[in-house]
Amino acid sequence: MSYPANEILHQLIHAYKRQLRARIQEQEIDLPVNHIRVLKGIGKYPQSTARSIALRMNQDKAQITRVLNELVHSALINKTDNPDDRRSQFLTPTAAGKKILEKVNNLETEVIAAMTHNLSEKELKTFAHIASVMIENLTEHSTSD
Repeated sequence: MSYPANEILHQLIHAYKRQLRARIQEQEIDLPVNHIRVLKGIGKYPQSTARSIALRMNQDKAQITRVLNELVHSALINKTDNPDDRRSQFLTPTAAGKKILEKVNNLETEVIAAMTHNLSEKELKTFAHIASVMIENLTEHSTSD
């Protein structure tokens, strides 16, 4: 391989994260990245539970529970009893949580637009295809180990 794919991927990921973090700070969203990711998961998947968020994010349930408690304390999410399982609770964003989600989604859209500014639709489709194949290759590889 004549190009340093690992370095290119590393630079792309960090440039994207750096730009997104800067815009989040500009909007004065005072939440750690992991809290934002958890909040986004709750907003995207109705009837999320601590367990489902932990599985989806591939993180320890105890760590997710700490984040959830902080989001509840900050009045960004609500917990309601799960009628099918007394041991779990459904998670939903509050009005304030939805407001943050809307801001973050808008910021992500802006960063993606800036990142893809000089690319054609065909190039973007090709990138999405290649990235999907790479993800699948790594996912298949990690499950066969």
